[in-house]
Amino acid sequence: MPDRLQPVTRREGDSLRIFINQPASAPGSAGRRLRLTGWATFEAKQPLWQVVRVARPYPGSDPAAPVQVLTVAVAAPQLTPDAVLQVSLDKPSAASQSPSADQDPATTAWLRLTPELLARPFVLLDSAGLVLARPYVAAGTGVAVATFGLTQPVRWRRYPTGTPALPPFTDPRSQPAAPRTLAVRDSSAAPVMAGNLVHLPGQGLYALKIGGAGGEPVRTVPLLVVPASFPGQRTAPELIEPLLYLTTAAERQAMLKAPDPKRALDRFWLDAAGGDQARGRELIRRYYERVATANEVFTGHKAGWLTDRGLLYVVLGPPQSVRRLASGEERWHYDQAGRQGEAVAFTFRPRPSTLAPDNYELVRRPEYEMLWYAAVEQWRRTTTAR
Repeated sequence: MPDRLQPVTRREGDSLRIFINQPASAPGSAGRRLRLTGWATFEAKQPLWQVVRVARPYPGSDPAAPVQVLTVAVAAPQLTPDAVLQVSLDKPSAASQSPSADQDPATTAWLRLTPELLARPFVLLDSAGLVLARPYVAAGTGVAVATFGLTQPVRWRRYPTGTPALPPFTDPRSQPAAPRTLAVRDSSAAPVMAGNLVHLPGQGLYALKIGGAGGEPVRTVPLLVVPASFPGQRTAPELIEPLLYLTTAAERQAMLKAPDPKRALDRFWLDAAGGDQARGRELIRRYYERVATANEVFTGHKAGWLTDRGLLYVVLGPPQSVRRLASGEERWHYDQAGRQGEAVAFTFRPRPSTLAPDNYELVRRPEYEMLWYAAVEQWRRTTTAR
């Protein structure tokens, strides 16, 4: 599972406060420093500005806790809407270095400064008091809202989770039209005041409705409630479900209905490895590491492996390079993904919505069909895994 720097922000008057969770420093050691750099776009060659700040413990944090909330603030007027904020820890990049995908995600993160991000006067905290940097929580845990200024009420609605991504060659026009609105499964009957733990009743996609007091607008924050094993998988059904991209529905049903589903799953991978147990174990390790990483990195309105980016990551693996364009698009480059070992590029376009603010859709093309089936077949009938 990759370590990732995951900053979150809160508007505080004329400042934007940045929060990160970090392991506690040794007593007497120098405080961690954050280098904050503003860029006009992801492709900019020179930064707009750069400052270095010492990150301080967030007031109220437990000083004896192994992980602490650290925070710095930057003047909001110097933050341009829709620009990009680079947050670097310990190993900052040079001021002249343009943003790129091959920087260490454990020490560098990028935030697009959307108007919503610049204006939102609260952050979410988990039940341990750490900032909730990921858009999901485990079922049975709570979440709190830490506001700046007047305490705001919190309500919620629960919706069904999303459907799996379609293969990269699928013509979206051939698919049934998606419903314009999602059916609400249930909702809160009374508001919870910010600062108190909000207990969400079960798995699903939640819309937290925060605000409404003192003229503050009501803002919607999506939050996915997931199994305790997430972003990994533990039970046989959890392990069989991500085989969606490699198997037919009949094959998955046969595994689920077998007297011992886990043994049936192991048999699938052993067959894929040609009966070689060591290779079978390696296939299992690689595949489910990719599923877990996709969940860690791409989860939003649905589990990461179900998203378009998760689809490619799980089956093709991490791209050799990623370009983030000024338009907001991401372009993934694979050096040898084609059937003849040629380079292939995939484009993802941002398609944000209220419940999926970080959603990206793959630009699907019919020419991807043969390379996709070749990649799937390599998982199913191979002696080495990509």
